[in-house]
Amino acid sequence: MAPVEQDALAVQEQLFHQRVREWIICTLLFAGLYILCHFIITHFKKHTDFAAVDDDEDAAVNRIALGLCTFTLAVALGAVLLLPFSIISNEVLLSFPHSYYIQWLNGSLVHGLWNLVFLFSNLSLVFLMPFAYFFTESEGFAGSKKGIMARVYETSVVLLLLTLLVLGMVWVASAILGDNPSRQSLYDLWECHLPYLYSCISLLGTLLLLLCTPFGLSTMFSVTGKLLVKPRLLEDLDEQLSCCRLEEATVSRRIISGKASCWLDLNVELLQEQFCTIRSQRRKLELRHRASPWQRNLGYPLAMLGLLALTGISVLIVCFHVLELLLDDAAMPRGIQVASLGQVSFSIFGSFGAALQVVLIFYLMLSSIVGFYSSPLFTRLLPEWQDTPLTKIIGNCVSLLVLSSALPVFSRTLGITRFDLLGDFGRFNWLGNFSLVFLYNMGFAGLTTLCLVKKVSWALQAELLRPLGLHNLQLTHARTPRHPC
Repeated sequence: MAPVEQDALAVQEQLFHQRVREWIICTLLFAGLYILCHFIITHFKKHTDFAAVDDDEDAAVNRIALGLCTFTLAVALGAVLLLPFSIISNEVLLSFPHSYYIQWLNGSLVHGLWNLVFLFSNLSLVFLMPFAYFFTESEGFAGSKKGIMARVYETSVVLLLLTLLVLGMVWVASAILGDNPSRQSLYDLWECHLPYLYSCISLLGTLLLLLCTPFGLSTMFSVTGKLLVKPRLLEDLDEQLSCCRLEEATVSRRIISGKASCWLDLNVELLQEQFCTIRSQRRKLELRHRASPWQRNLGYPLAMLGLLALTGISVLIVCFHVLELLLDDAAMPRGIQVASLGQVSFSIFGSFGAALQVVLIFYLMLSSIVGFYSSPLFTRLLPEWQDTPLTKIIGNCVSLLVLSSALPVFSRTLGITRFDLLGDFGRFNWLGNFSLVFLYNMGFAGLTTLCLVKKVSWALQAELLRPLGLHNLQLTHARTPRHPC
């Protein structure tokens, strides 16, 4: 065999082994995410929906739908980890450029992960989740033999009709708004219509992130204040606890005397509500009383300072990105087809800046989830521990997938990271619209600053007025109606 043929064969073998290694790594990563999501959903699902006592067919259908939900949730978690994994991989390759043990961590692997997440996100949103919902609601066509296959046939027909309806709407929208003549044909399904549909879903997800993230940031300040013990400031906690216990005992005696005697005219229900309120207040005071000085005087200030620092840094980065958008076109979010890892850091502060970017990405995602479930429109979707029905699980999986799949675009659009969007994530049409990107950045900076200032100012006002006993004063005077003489 000639040396040239041997070299070509060696290159082919190397490419084959590299591709096999990438598929093994992707399979192991997704298997780990799937197992983790299975345990998460298992702890939230309603056990009566999966019991095979009454109807084996319904239980089997629910298990199949639960498997599809677990797959979708694993894809959502993979979308959340996608951008941080890429940033960390780049910094590791920069730190150890010639290490033999990390040569598997290359641009081809990262690019393949981006493509797989994009593919599975489309598959879950367009096919799997609608199939899971219609599958649980189906009963089979009238006159057909009952069974799982009858439900599969009915679900497939309904899903096919829904797919034709959605694709027809996408075709009309792309033909009206697009300039490419190929969009006038339904044959270009994979290259045009599905990416265009996912582009609309991604735009919806980024808008949802824009609205939920500032609201979630303010909610996290409130939740932190409730979960952690606040420091004492000019207050006698022992006296408050003693008064609360005396008041609780007094209300308890009034309830007992009102039930035991028929001569007393007492509103027992109102007294019971008052008793529950006082008891909860007493438990909070006891929790604060049992807290150690380190937990009371150090935990709460550090947590609040951490939230303030992360929120302030996010707003500063977005403001700086707005200036870059006005001065340089390179600041616009764009997509690339080749992942060039290990060449240059994506932060001017090196590894520290990259770690800060990863922390900010997770922080914004967490705040968006908190804001999503705290908003009045989506409060009913909040899962309950071991009491969540299957339809609510499907709704949660779809919502989390929409939010998480938009996270890379959201982070790159705001300038949180300089890592360019890989694969089909960078093909979204609206990413090249300067007005939309500029208004998006301004909206995030304005809403976050408004929520931050409003929440922090109110919290400081409440903490300053509470020790002085002025928090119960009425700052606004209501007009009393004038009665005629």
